[in-house]
Amino acid sequence: MAHPGQCKDEASGLEKVVLRQAGGATAEVFFHGGHVTSWKHDGKEENLFLSSKAVLKPPKAIRGGIPVCFPQFGPMGPLDQHGFARNRSWSLDPASPNTDPASLDLLLTPAPEDLRLWPHSFELRMKVALGKGGELLSSVRVLNTDSKALSFTCALHTYFRVSDVSEVRIEGLETLDYFDNLDALKRVTDQGDSITFDSEFDRIYLNTPAKVAIVDHAIKKTYIVKKDGFLDAVVWNPWEKKARSMSDMGEGEYKRFVCVEAAAIEKPVQLKPGEEWRAGQELSVVPSSYHSGQLDPSMVTRGY
Repeated sequence: MAHPGQCKDEASGLEKVVLRQAGGATAEVFFHGGHVTSWKHDGKEENLFLSSKAVLKPPKAIRGGIPVCFPQFGPMGPLDQHGFARNRSWSLDPASPNTDPASLDLLLTPAPEDLRLWPHSFELRMKVALGKGGELLSSVRVLNTDSKALSFTCALHTYFRVSDVSEVRIEGLETLDYFDNLDALKRVTDQGDSITFDSEFDRIYLNTPAKVAIVDHAIKKTYIVKKDGFLDAVVWNPWEKKARSMSDMGEGEYKRFVCVEAAAIEKPVQLKPGEEWRAGQELSVVPSSYHSGQLDPSMVTRGY
């Protein structure tokens, strides 16, 4: 039984689902990688960055959107970068009717090659849904179906589309401890008022608040990330030199995104046989003018 929004992507021929909410919001999710590639909270304005050179050809991971990092984040373990979930073909979850045009339930179980790489049986479920206000909700559930315990790290590697990363400011992570990926994962305490960008940036913030705000001054737009079950938050931009070394990144495109990723990294998730872990994020857009005081992101991140 197909989802009502299921179709083939014209450019790649890959199967995807287009979600539509009654208020006009849309999202696109590819079965390849369980990968969200588009989210328009008003049906018009794209909020996710997708590289002009993104390769839509399995098993290559798609550059942009929301890659699912599982069962390993980054190079922190024996697997390839970010694990294998983003490289595999997901299926409709048979436990869900999948009849709602505004939501989608997907399932990933290990293929034989996955079990050779990572010898654990599991069920990874993901729900992607559009809220009444155009919010994008992504939730993951991991069930240990093995006879032995398993341990993993996980992240939703969201690429937010911005006007110019040098004009962006992130509120809610200041004064927290982080691991600096540019300095051999050295643990540092952030000293700044907020996060701004003028060079390569790659940090894993620890024990983070439930809300983080991404303020794009140039277009008076703020993204709000609300997370549940993800204790960490990764902030990343490759900047010019590293971006040029990436074959699936267009010239100068590093300026057009910032990654703020809901993550479980510092403390890997431990599941005994039969146990399940759940986490998720809700993304929303609010018009903002940081200078005019229409929205104070520090108030947003503190839950006011």
